[in-house]
Amino acid sequence: MDLKESEEVKKVVFFLKEIGIDIIEKELGETFLPGLDLGSNCIYIDYNKLLYPGDILHEAGHLAVTIPAERKLVGTTEISKDWPTQGDEITAILWSYAALHHLDLSPEFVFHPNGYKGNSEWFISNFTTGNYMGLPLLEWMGLCLGNEKAEKEQKMPFPAMQKWIRD
Repeated sequence: MDLKESEEVKKVVFFLKEIGIDIIEKELGETFLPGLDLGSNCIYIDYNKLLYPGDILHEAGHLAVTIPAERKLVGTTEISKDWPTQGDEITAILWSYAALHHLDLSPEFVFHPNGYKGNSEWFISNFTTGNYMGLPLLEWMGLCLGNEKAEKEQKMPFPAMQKWIRD
């Protein structure tokens, strides 16, 4: 089956475009994740090489949690050698879980057995039981609210997001 035509991929691509992350189809060479690469506020996808469509959401998470000044440098030699940091990594993982929840996709879509250095089940188990590692950082970025703050402000707590892209 052509991944580009799968309902899950269509749903993800529509969502990402809607929140301001461009999707650009392009032939790619060797990349860290097969069929995916990041550019300035965009994700390059080579559907002929893409193995795990859920990786699109994880990569979108990296763009979403990066400040705008750095987001426009992604994919260039000007981006910090430290990008993404460990904090960026955990918040991108948590962001992708929120996106799964929002799009009503199964956790296995992003947290597939061939990703996350063999820890996919661990992430699924933690997130589905409400153990959200990195939540204080994602909340500090202004993207979501933890239970306490959400209750005070009478808003929905994580995994609901207050906004999808960091300013």
